[in-house]
Amino acid sequence: MMNKDKIAVALTTRWAARELDYRDVVDSTNDIADDAGKSGKASGFLAVADKQEAGRGSRGRSWVSPSESNIFMSIMLRPDISMENAPGLTLVMALSVAEGIEDMLNDSGYELKSGDLGIKWPNDIVLNKRKICGILTELKPAADGDYYVVIGIGINVNQKAEDYPLEIRETAGSVFSETGVITDRPRLIGRVMHHFENNYEKYVESKDLSMLKADYEKRLININKVVKIIDPDTEYEATALGITKEGALVVRKDDGSEEVINAGEVSVRGLYGYV
Repeated sequence: MMNKDKIAVALTTRWAARELDYRDVVDSTNDIADDAGKSGKASGFLAVADKQEAGRGSRGRSWVSPSESNIFMSIMLRPDISMENAPGLTLVMALSVAEGIEDMLNDSGYELKSGDLGIKWPNDIVLNKRKICGILTELKPAADGDYYVVIGIGINVNQKAEDYPLEIRETAGSVFSETGVITDRPRLIGRVMHHFENNYEKYVESKDLSMLKADYEKRLININKVVKIIDPDTEYEATALGITKEGALVVRKDDGSEEVINAGEVSVRGLYGYV
């Protein structure tokens, strides 16, 4: 079982998650972190739940949330950067989650092969071509005229493949369903927060992803692959080349021209499926 004491013992951070709110069941950890932001709590506040009943994903999607299997957490931050730079924190968290999962699998003795675990731009964590983590970042106005950020993270950790609804079974997975490894969830939270604290400080220092770009691109499963770009007006194929220091995806079209794709309404898909 996961509880507050076990998470606290697993933390090695200086400020991230040092104020910790753990609950067995919540509607949404993002709501708890939002309340922390409104009430003036310090940057780094972390809300964690064993089960989430009203989680939000990108484009209004819900997140399947059984108990005693996964991680649902949201961190509240008061970044010392302009609001226009804040969306890049989504990629910072994606990198941190990937690094944390790598740590846990390496510690277990599981042999990760190149390309097994990676990031599908901009912020989905993929293991064996199945999505195992979603991240949702929300920017919120603060009472003092400044702003704060809430980053919600849902990681499928020990969920069995047969527990997924049939309609997503081909695209969704968990660390366990893809590797057979049972993962200690408090320890994984500790590893993710360790990497996030380090990566966040680099991002705030440079105010962009320049110090993290190489680490992110090393895990970018789309890189050097032909992807399908889908926006409300058109759909076309292009080769993903990497990201800009702002976190946009750079692609090369068939005519040799390059284009910068910003996250938002644009979707990037593999030619034959999710990745």
